Amino acid sequence: MVAPLRVGIAGLGTVGAEVVRLIARQERALAERTGRGVRVVAVTARSRAKNRDIDLSGIRWVDDPVTLAGDPEVDCLVELMGGVGDPALAAIETALKSGKSVVTANKALIAKHGLRLARAAEAHGGALNFEAAVGAAIPVVKTLREGLTGTGIDRVYGILNGTCNYILTRMEQEGLSFAECLKDAQRLGYAEADPSFDVDGHDTAQKLAILASLAFGTEVAENAIYVEGISSIAPEDLRAAAELGYRVKLLGVAMRTAKGIEQRVHPTMVPKSSSIAQVMGVTNAVTIDGEGIPPITLVGPGAGGAATASAVVADIADVARGVRVAPFGRPVETLRATEKAPMERHEGGYYIRLMARDHVGTAAAIATRLAEQKISIESIVQRHPDGGGPASSGEGAPVPVILITYATHEDAVHRALQAVQDDKVISGRPQVIRIEKN
Repeated sequence: MVAPLRVGIAGLGTVGAEVVRLIARQERALAERTGRGVRVVAVTARSRAKNRDIDLSGIRWVDDPVTLAGDPEVDCLVELMGGVGDPALAAIETALKSGKSVVTANKALIAKHGLRLARAAEAHGGALNFEAAVGAAIPVVKTLREGLTGTGIDRVYGILNGTCNYILTRMEQEGLSFAECLKDAQRLGYAEADPSFDVDGHDTAQKLAILASLAFGTEVAENAIYVEGISSIAPEDLRAAAELGYRVKLLGVAMRTAKGIEQRVHPTMVPKSSSIAQVMGVTNAVTIDGEGIPPITLVGPGAGGAATASAVVADIADVARGVRVAPFGRPVETLRATEKAPMERHEGGYYIRLMARDHVGTAAAIATRLAEQKISIESIVQRHPDGGGPASSGEGAPVPVILITYATHEDAVHRALQAVQDDKVISGRPQVIRIEKN
């Protein structure tokens, strides 16, 4: 009879406590599915006295995570402490160099130190599993790493941050401002007291860095990603998007281009008909475009104790089965270096909102500047705040003008808009949102 897999858990917060509960609740099913038992034998956390509403009887308490990682009575370390450095990094490295397997939900650590840890796993024969680091219960890591090994990936993109998706959903559905929705998200616990990591796009960028490596065989490189957040999005942008057949989502996009792998995070207009546009609230979704197959979209809860614990336990089950896969789907030595692709080279359609001065010749000046950069307009909408005609807003008062372009280059858009500003026919800064086609 195969001995049980002995699990040590470092970190007993919401996710860690739920992992303990889930392993106990699924004890029989895990044994049947993996061919051996799975047993939590030791734990560590900052406070031993905290009431976590879990049964720790028969489970050893270890005071130090690194000591737990090197414990000869532990086969698999589950790191749920978080943080980009020690003690999480030291504990994982100690476990891997001891020949143990590691399961972690730590996206920040994998995005920064993933290659270093993958080398240790490959050198010493352990698994390094991190399904819960991206999309929680959505099995996108396993899909890219194992399920699509015979498929060339052209693009992977998705909604990877529930906080931003919740805010944009509320703004669209209720016509609220970004500030109002952010405050409500903080009240409900969807956003941190300091929300910048989420709303400025950095959380999405860390997750995208991991997905891009898995999809394209590149080194994990968060600094190779263009990042833009959602704080500039206004209710009028969402209303215009809806009228034009789009929704605005914060997307992480990694795609193969003739110039290399383009990686970017920014607010994006997506067609309402697309799968990704239907994803509302705190839900996450990832779409994978592969050679010879229709797009695959995976949708589910991207955060939360139960969802994250589910992914963690699935990774533990793979360790119990004896599954050993290169952490990033390929040996580390074969992963290619990647550089930040200048956004000026990005090619696609654009939504542009201008506050145009209501003067004779303004429209002609804007059209001339766009034509100089060979930018073709798919549609144009001019609005007057009171719903009346041009004269009703008052001579010289700015009027919202919304343009949708055909595919063009980002640097052309910026040059044209700078020229329009220099002509002094608009007030304020233009709003520019990229469009992602199906």
